[in-house]
Formats: sequence, structure tokens, C-alpha cells
Amino acid sequence: MPDPESPTTRPLSLLIVDDHEVVRQGLSALLGRRPEFQVVAEAGTVAEAVAAARKFRPDLVVMDVRLPDGSGIEACREIRAELPATRVVMLTSYPDEEAVLSAIIAGAAGYLLKQIRARDLVAALEAVGRGESLLDPGVTAKVLERIRRIASGAAADELSALTAQEQKILMLVAEGMTNKQIAAEVFLSDKTVKNYVSSILSKLNLERRAQAAAFVAKHRIGRTPD
Repeated sequence: MPDPESPTTRPLSLLIVDDHEVVRQGLSALLGRRPEFQVVAEAGTVAEAVAAARKFRPDLVVMDVRLPDGSGIEACREIRAELPATRVVMLTSYPDEEAVLSAIIAGAAGYLLKQIRARDLVAALEAVGRGESLLDPGVTAKVLERIRRIASGAAADELSALTAQEQKILMLVAEGMTNKQIAAEVFLSDKTVKNYVSSILSKLNLERRAQAAAFVAKHRIGRTPD
């Protein structure tokens, strides 16, 4: 007799994370009416996502990449560190290979674009629930090419994982600038700079800004002229 609580016989519990209420409600309505899923919570920020994951310990988290108080990739990394059995699928509008690589490093099991059809989203989440990993076809080719370049030595050092803008912001962080000061320097919003810093730390496998400064000092990296 099957165990009623086994993953094969009970619905997969879901946490839906998106800063747009309409999107959250749409995903909850779409997935909640499927017998194979049970939406246990919704969240609109990184802080809410991490708190809900701790409380409900979901099987799957459907996570937007861009959130008001930080990056969904940052939330993914924190959730996966505390709850390794929870699998995270990034769902975003942007086919950004930089974000895909950061998401993979952070432990995401999938990266899908919001343009995906409803039935394909359901199938993808079921696959992740079975333990599979997947990337949206719209980003797969670019990411595989990037990985090939890294593997071939065309981008061998750690800094090669950073975009030119990220390298510039890394230098400013190392100089002790705050996000507000960096934003003024590179003509971006504070929120955008915060997301850049989170991405930089993730790519370099660092946790704090002080470690980024130490990284720059250790590798004797200097600012390049604009």
C-alpha cells in the first residue's frame, strides 16, 4: 500500500514568489487547481520569500529574478543553504545568460521565461519535482556557449564571470563606496546597484562586501579607465 505522504502520492507544495500581485495570483490560480500541486504560500520580496520557505518548507519555489529588496537569485541561495531539499525554479521575463549562470551557481534547479505556455510550465515544474533540472530553450544556447568558453580557457579566471559593468562596480565596492555612492558614480538606481552587488558576490562565491574588497586586494586588480 503506497505511503500517503510519499512525494509520488501527495501534491508538491509550492511557494510562489513575484513582486507583482497579479502575477502571483495568476500562477497560484493556474497551479493551485492542478491535483499534482498545492500552493502553500505567496511572497513578494526576498525577505518574505525566505521567511515563507522557512515556515512552510515547500517542495518547490517558483521565484522571480527581480524583487524590490534584492535579487531572487540571492533568495534562492539563502533558501537552498537552509533547505537543501527545496528546489527553486527561476521564472523571469529576461533571457539573461549572466542571471542564468548566477542562478545555477546559487543552486536553482531551473530557469524559465514567463513567456512559457501554461501547460509547458506545469510539465517543467513536474519535471523539477521529479528531481530533473532544466533551462528554457530561449537561454540554453547562450549559456552552453558561455560554459564552453569557460571550459576552453577563453574565460579562465574568476573575473571573467563578471560583465564589464560588474567589474567596475566590484572596484567601487572594494574602495568602500556605499550602494548610494556607487549609484551616483555609474548613473544607476540604488536598487539596481544592490542587485549588481548580489550578482557579483554570487559569481565570486563570496558572502560579504568586505570579502569582495579582500578579493580585489589579493588579486591586485586595479580600476580600468572608462
